[in-house]
Amino acid sequence: MHTKNIVFYISLFIVALLVSFGIYDPDNLYVISSYVHKNIIDHFGWGYLVSVFVFLVFSLWLAFSRYGKIKLGKDYEKPQYNYFGWLSMLFAAGMGIGLIFFGVAEPFSHYMNPPAYIQQASGEAARFSMQYSFFHWGLHPWAIYIIMSLAIAYFCFRRDMPFLISSCFYPLIGPRIYGITGYFIDILAVFATVFGIATSLGLGAMQINSGLSEAFGIPDTMQMTLVIIATVTVLFMISSISGLDKGIQILSKTNIIVAIILMMLMLAIGPTSYILNIFTSTVGNYFSSLLDMSLNTHPFEGYRWTKEWTLFYWATWIAWSPFVGLFIASISRGRTIKEFILVTLFVPTVLTFAWFSVFGGSALHLELFQGVEIAGNAVENVSTALFQVFEHYPLSMPLTITAVVLLAVFFITSADSATYVLAMMTSRGDLNPPMSRKLLWGILQSATASILLLSGGVEALKKMVIAAALPFTIVMLFLCLAIMRGLRYEVKYESEESPGEGQ
Repeated sequence: MHTKNIVFYISLFIVALLVSFGIYDPDNLYVISSYVHKNIIDHFGWGYLVSVFVFLVFSLWLAFSRYGKIKLGKDYEKPQYNYFGWLSMLFAAGMGIGLIFFGVAEPFSHYMNPPAYIQQASGEAARFSMQYSFFHWGLHPWAIYIIMSLAIAYFCFRRDMPFLISSCFYPLIGPRIYGITGYFIDILAVFATVFGIATSLGLGAMQINSGLSEAFGIPDTMQMTLVIIATVTVLFMISSISGLDKGIQILSKTNIIVAIILMMLMLAIGPTSYILNIFTSTVGNYFSSLLDMSLNTHPFEGYRWTKEWTLFYWATWIAWSPFVGLFIASISRGRTIKEFILVTLFVPTVLTFAWFSVFGGSALHLELFQGVEIAGNAVENVSTALFQVFEHYPLSMPLTITAVVLLAVFFITSADSATYVLAMMTSRGDLNPPMSRKLLWGILQSATASILLLSGGVEALKKMVIAAALPFTIVMLFLCLAIMRGLRYEVKYESEESPGEGQ
């Protein structure tokens, strides 16, 4: 076996093994993954909170430190993409389908099932629901992505190392990144990416099916969901063949434009003043309570809720960080560290806050002030939550069709970018991986999503992805150390060289 193919072949074997297990014995897979997941959350939950808070603080400190002016690339290099193209691809990869899926469903879930110390379906539960939706989708997930993507972009574009996560550990383990240790890190990244994307694609296809059912009466069945996956697979494979500059960038720009149109439409026809009040008030609550939310596990009351939501989210974002980090790094060449961190941290966060305010706020207004009881049904069937809200506002059909189009484009973008990253990771960091490898991973990830939906193993493998977040949390803490060592060495080297240059 050629050494450059080790990560590729072992990754394929692991994916095939776990998918096969999910097909033939989904019950046992669920039992095993649930046991591993439960023990990690029970015993290491506090560690997720502390680690993610460290990532946020470290990112902000780094942006305003003396290292902020260093470029992610050579000093003479300019950014590869303009701001709109860069932000579009960044947002599509970082959030995408999940934001549409949970924009209504998560606030309603917290509203109907808050921690034990808050009264269910009350004004306080509504306030809590918006604040924690902001928290789960705000600064913290982007700080996680920043650590991973910054490390990759710095060591690969400025230090000319292979475009792999293992390359970032050179300051800590030296040439061993080219051996078994490096292979292990990269294989773990492939594993997390494949099953994280498969779960996301499965959820996205289910919601597209629900939207088509609402709009056109198409049957909301498993067979139709599989047809949707097959159709979208063909579309994102065409995009993948077009390459990063054409395919993903065009789709990502389309995403942002359609998302803003949908959001502005809802803002205009919904309770506009109420939405703006929610946005203003919740942003204030969010920032005034940021430290408390970041480190509070609610050990005396509400710990079960924290495990099911905050700890689950933090583990999910960490498990997604290899894929998102590699992709964001690949489009961020030429940015300074300060520019990269501040834009990545705050611009998508503000857009996310606006999204939850518009759609979550419109949904809560129906419940609290118009006597429309839809929260219970929306929580039971989260894939239809957004469309249930549309039914009670003008232009429900155009809104539903626009949301389905947005879901489809996000679906294609996520699958396309994941295909690119998987091909790159299994081609020793080649920024232009072979088309055959992109096609193979594209087919495999869609097949994996389909098989998991058919076998009922989606929940089991989703929990296995969460379990993979534990070693990646440790990996990312060491990444912070590797970034510091690399930057200190560079600044020290430059300060030692500069006197000689002036003599």
